[in-house]
Amino acid sequence: MTPPSLVLPTVIGAAFLSSCCPAQSQPAWACYGGSAQHRSVSPAATQPLNRVLWWAPVDLSPDYQGSILAAHYGSAVITKGNTIIVPVKTGTSDGFRIDARNGTTGDLLYSLDSDYSVATGSSWLPSYGPALDHQNQLFMPGAGGTILVRKNADAAGIGLMRVVFYGVDNFNAQKNIFANYVKISTPLTVDGKDNAWFGFRTYGQAEDETPIGRPGLLSGIARVDSKGNGVWKSAKAIAGDPDALRIQMQCAPAISGDNSLVYIAIQLRYGGGYLVAIDSTTLETKYRVRLLDPDTGNDAIVTNQSSASPTIGPDGDVYFGVLSNPEQGHNKRGYMLHFDKTLATLKLCGSFGWDSTASLIPTSTLPGYKGPSSYLLVTKYNNYAGFGDGINKVALLDPNVPMPDPVGSINVMSEVETMPGITQDPTWVSPEYPNAVYEWCVNAAAVDPASHSVLINSEDGRLYRWDLLKNEITEGVLMEGPRGQAYTPVISGPTGISYAINNGKLFAIGK
Repeated sequence: MTPPSLVLPTVIGAAFLSSCCPAQSQPAWACYGGSAQHRSVSPAATQPLNRVLWWAPVDLSPDYQGSILAAHYGSAVITKGNTIIVPVKTGTSDGFRIDARNGTTGDLLYSLDSDYSVATGSSWLPSYGPALDHQNQLFMPGAGGTILVRKNADAAGIGLMRVVFYGVDNFNAQKNIFANYVKISTPLTVDGKDNAWFGFRTYGQAEDETPIGRPGLLSGIARVDSKGNGVWKSAKAIAGDPDALRIQMQCAPAISGDNSLVYIAIQLRYGGGYLVAIDSTTLETKYRVRLLDPDTGNDAIVTNQSSASPTIGPDGDVYFGVLSNPEQGHNKRGYMLHFDKTLATLKLCGSFGWDSTASLIPTSTLPGYKGPSSYLLVTKYNNYAGFGDGINKVALLDPNVPMPDPVGSINVMSEVETMPGITQDPTWVSPEYPNAVYEWCVNAAAVDPASHSVLINSEDGRLYRWDLLKNEITEGVLMEGPRGQAYTPVISGPTGISYAINNGKLFAIGK
């Protein structure tokens, strides 16, 4: 079905397009995972989690599957000026807009409708992910693989410009074709040169393999800037494998610290996939690795249901979460795979990877740490009832020190600390699972080095602070009641307010 049309205001004039626009500093929270490396580090010391300051919907028509809300809501982004840009689903299964709010009060500053239509292929709603650049421009997904750009993300009353990686003339000549058969399928990531990167899917008689439109688009990855300069390459060409089909849905591209490499996951026709690094200028494939279950050696499962995205450490190491193969092996936890920059060396893996993006905290903020690493990882560490013991945890892991896998047969990253869930889950508590607790419900936790803590949301409906110095949960605020739901990110802003999603709503939490 053709998505609703979008009437765009008059395009901003020459000042909008000029390359002489003064660069501004990094946004407070630029994209999924906070930055182009997806490390999820808070831009300021977070406020005490005393109360809900305000809340706003991220879903105007929640589509419950029984009691479960199976929607991966997109990460909000936050400007340096403390405007929070909130993706909102407006229909039951499609339709999106952006609400810009004052990050402190929640007051609505403006709304922007998008003509984006959701990429299909997942039984869970995939995330709609905008991004900000260093000039305070807002990038948001639009119809047909296009991007809608707003010059000033803080100010109301400014128009939008549509930029098209395959050429605006091509789009205008074949709008219905592109709107129906080309869909952005990942959150946007903006690099240090203010280019937006994203995966897209094409849909034809043979999905992902039928060239679409006069450029002959095939599912792949694209780069475009706010002037409309763009380039793309198919997943098949990047992988160098005829069985490569598409970029993994919801896998936000990650950019190396020097902006030279872009890391992304590619799905294969019969399951499995690759993690690849492409040159950010030429899109030439520089490095590639087949994603394998580190225990069985089988192809790891690379699924549309996961929102896992690569995280890049300050040392260039790359972390990416996958499911085990067989899927129910390893207590259905998957692994956090760990590679060097070139993807040639598989290093110690984390003992959980399913639908999880690793967050980083520098060891310099943890005076009790005596190990060799300059940073540690924070990941979800659930041990699902029905497969494991139901004692769901979050973990602080050392990426360079081994320990025996607590639920498997290989060595994995050592547990520096772990924290089990707080609230018993009545769905699972039984003689077989006497200590079952609600899942930690986060795909990317927010790390606050200033307070040596991590902010994590739970399916029990609360946002918690995990104090890493005490290894204690020291604060917790009720958002709404318990709800089974797909994992969502926690983020924080320049004033120290934290934001988490529960039951289709975004909650702002502080003092």
